[in-house]
Amino acid sequence: MFGLSMGAPGHWEYPVDRALVEKYYDWAETPDEADFALVVIQEPFPGSGYDVQDRARGGNGYVPISLQYRPYTAEYARTESVAGGDPKETFVNRSYKGKTVRVYNESDLDLVLKTRAEMGAKPVVVVVNVSRPVVLAEIEPLADAVLLSFKVQHQAVLDIVSGAAEPSGLLPMQLPADMRTVEEQCEDLPHDMRPLVDADGGVWDFAFGLNWAGEISDSRTEKYRIK
Repeated sequence: MFGLSMGAPGHWEYPVDRALVEKYYDWAETPDEADFALVVIQEPFPGSGYDVQDRARGGNGYVPISLQYRPYTAEYARTESVAGGDPKETFVNRSYKGKTVRVYNESDLDLVLKTRAEMGAKPVVVVVNVSRPVVLAEIEPLADAVLLSFKVQHQAVLDIVSGAAEPSGLLPMQLPADMRTVEEQCEDLPHDMRPLVDADGGVWDFAFGLNWAGEISDSRTEKYRIK
């Protein structure tokens, strides 16, 4: 993982402490030595949705907030924004339709692609640290398993990957299939996005989760899943 900080040089570091990993597995230095790969990445970092350079170029300053890793162009955004009319602004339309943005950590996807290529047919497990919905359509086809980590300890993640603990978590939100469904959702209507459908047919909707037997179906899903 590459770290950036104002006034400090960039550096490489392991996303998970090596000593912790070695409590579960023998550490492999090369893909040829490894039985599987564990890739830990961050959700896309899109910025604030405002670009002073766009404003300087004569735009309104508002740009898309992307939930995907590759550059995103807002083809399906509203032509007229819902919000607008700040007294400090000379316009009321904050639309960003047609504008393109890049997330700060696009290289996280490159890392998964590189790992997939180097591991060949060996399993690749991707752990994505998330705090909000994310478009995983770029990641899911490259991974044999995808785990979402909501700021939990790495030990909890390794317990699941190693089989020491069975996963039991459910999604607290929908994971959209793509950015089009993000743009076309209604801001005041819940659960109206088209969710990601993975290679096994799993629908990453609100209250979706997997355990060793397959898709979780229990009293929680009966109570919370939208019928």
